[in-house]
Amino acid sequence: MSPPSTSREDLLFMRVSRTPRPTAVAPPEWVSGAAWVDELAVPEASSRFRVDGVHFASGARTAWHRHPFGQVLHVTEGTGLVQCRGGEVHTIRAGDSVRIAPGEWEPLPPPS
Repeated sequence: MSPPSTSREDLLFMRVSRTPRPTAVAPPEWVSGAAWVDELAVPEASSRFRVDGVHFASGARTAWHRHPFGQVLHVTEGTGLVQCRGGEVHTIRAGDSVRIAPGEWEPLPPPS
């Protein structure tokens, strides 16, 4: 077996970000009530992968919307409700993850 290649083209690079970006207030067209967004991973080049931390005040909720490439929600604290348009309402709690199919209409009701 030959040793792995170490040419520059074959190496994988990584970027470490230590300074968090400032928290932004969610725009009023996205949410009723108060919510804040922290950018955790922003896509670079051809990637569409993005990670945001979103924090909802009690009673806040998002407008109906959809994500063309789908979305994954992971609850880190609190509880909330999620629903696809016309579907059952589900309670979600810390530790739960929700995968929403590409193009599916969904609101993101608030954690409590």
